[in-house]
Amino acid sequence: MTEVRITAETETAALDSPESSLAPKEEFIKLFTRYQRRVFLFILSQVPNPVDAEEIHQETNVIIWRKFDRFELGTNFLAWACQIANYEVLKFRSRQRRDRHLFSDEFVRQVASDAIEQAEELEQRRQHLATCLSKLRSNDRELIQQRYSAGESGKSVAELIGRPINSVYQSLSRIRRTLLECVNRQIRTQATP
Repeated sequence: MTEVRITAETETAALDSPESSLAPKEEFIKLFTRYQRRVFLFILSQVPNPVDAEEIHQETNVIIWRKFDRFELGTNFLAWACQIANYEVLKFRSRQRRDRHLFSDEFVRQVASDAIEQAEELEQRRQHLATCLSKLRSNDRELIQQRYSAGESGKSVAELIGRPINSVYQSLSRIRRTLLECVNRQIRTQATP
């Protein structure tokens, strides 16, 4: 079983907010909704196929709802939900044993543990990226959004906007570098007291 180590600060802060007078079921729903993406990413870190990860995530959600009355408000919801997800991943993996391309259970446990440890940092980086995206010039922001729209490639974006493909790739490279520098600068600023 994977040891899940996450602090409960977020849940404690949420419960200390003015909304803490909400009914337990409402608090549970808020926590459930807040952590859906992170639970899915936790599952995806252990199951390489997104379709399989989505199936496991749905089953995990069903079990989380079934066990609603067992969750203690004020404890770490993400750790609790990831523990349930971990059991579902293990059940899925046992059903898939015939596939010789599976990683060992120990390897998957280690990846899951590492994913949980890095979850906070990755969430902070995602938030910094959103801030940095908003600081881009509108043309650069539109180009990056077009490139990362579902099904798009550098070539298809170049054709869409009528620019040479090399020019689009150079622009994308410059924008990515700008975003990376911005995110790293925000992280350093946040770390400085």
